[in-house]
Amino acid sequence: MRLLDAELLLDADVVVRPLAERDWDAIVALEAGAYAQDGLSEGREALKSRYSRGTCFVLEHEDQVGGYLLALPYPPFTSPDLSHAEDADHPSRNLHAHDLVIAEHLRGRSLGPRLLTHLLSVARELGYEQISMVAVRGAHVLWGRLGYRAHPEVGLPASYGTNAVYMSMKVG
Repeated sequence: MRLLDAELLLDADVVVRPLAERDWDAIVALEAGAYAQDGLSEGREALKSRYSRGTCFVLEHEDQVGGYLLALPYPPFTSPDLSHAEDADHPSRNLHAHDLVIAEHLRGRSLGPRLLTHLLSVARELGYEQISMVAVRGAHVLWGRLGYRAHPEVGLPASYGTNAVYMSMKVG
C-alpha cells in the first residue's frame, strides 16, 4: 500500500488521509483562525494553489477536519509568497511543507510533528531529496528539534513578516 494514498491511524481517534475537494471550507477556516490575527492568512485561492496530489493531507477527528498539511514541490531556498496564488507548477526534488495547522482542541498531542513525520515517509517514497518550510511565530525551535536546519541567509517574501525562518532537512 502506498503511503500517499492510504489512511493512517495517527492517534486513537485521529486519522491522516489525503486532502479531498470537500475539505477546503474547513481548511480555509482553520488557516484563517490560525494566521489572520498575525496578518499571515492567505485566503482560499492562494491555499488551493498550493495543493499537490499525494503530498497534502488532513487530520480527521470525529468525522471533521481537525488539521491539515499542504506540501508542494518547490525550488529549494525559495518559498511561495503568501500575498498571492501560485500561477505555475514548480517541478523540484525539494518538497516544501507550506502550511500545517492543527485545530485548537487537538493541540498538545504532538500531531503536528507526527504529521511531518508522515510527510517525510511520503517524501522518501516519492523520491524527494529534501523538505523545506518557513517557520513562523518562533516555531523554528520545535522544527529544529525534529531535524530541520535553519537557513537565516535565505531571503523570504515580505508577506512572512520579520521573524520567519527558512528551514530544510535532507530526506535520505
